Amino acid sequence: MAQARTDNEPGFVLHTYPFRETSLVVEVFTRQHGRMALVARGARRPRSAMRGQIQPFTPLLLSWYGKSEVRTLHSAEWQGGVAPLSGMPLLCGFYLNELLLKLLARDDPHEGLFDYYLATLSELSQPVDSHLERVLRRFERHLLSEIGYAATFHEEAETAQPVRQEQRYVFVPERGPYVDDGKGGDGIPVSGKTLLDMDQDCFDSPATRAESKQLMRALINHHLGGKPLYTRQILREFTEK
Repeated sequence: MAQARTDNEPGFVLHTYPFRETSLVVEVFTRQHGRMALVARGARRPRSAMRGQIQPFTPLLLSWYGKSEVRTLHSAEWQGGVAPLSGMPLLCGFYLNELLLKLLARDDPHEGLFDYYLATLSELSQPVDSHLERVLRRFERHLLSEIGYAATFHEEAETAQPVRQEQRYVFVPERGPYVDDGKGGDGIPVSGKTLLDMDQDCFDSPATRAESKQLMRALINHHLGGKPLYTRQILREFTEK
């Protein structure tokens, strides 16, 4: 029986790890097939044609065959079009990749998210470090929305009334913002202005950037179910130096 084969599918490498003596398992994010695991046979050999191609943040045309959960990579061809990342943008790119690895199910297509990821890599390549927080918050929000965990920022959870800019709230994951009654309890403290800014994807205010970072961190942790994000710790250590 012939094995199913896919040719020239746009994709990116998210992560690789050794498999047997000379091969790699390559976790990829593809446009029409979502996140997948592919075995690159012999890719660790010094003369392997694929060795230099299987790199993160490089647009590739991927071809593979097989029907099991882990298919066999046949070829990976460089497409170009995205500037290389370095420094803090490179660390941010690895953070995006870890989010995709841990939040996306395998073989679940997200074509819109793939296009947004490609656009985000292009944004990260711009030589302006001050915009990185904006880029990350927008991607986090877009990712959660794409996989069915969209948060409501513009409407109070208990009353369904519009969020008020001057009001303080506590944001409860999977429920939304509640007016802060000063009694503490569960939820992430946040201002109405930050919630309204987030609803509009506006992160110009330093206060909004600081509060949205804490809120998105809590929401992502909630949906990860306790799985750690290693790149987040590296980013924290890097920025504290």
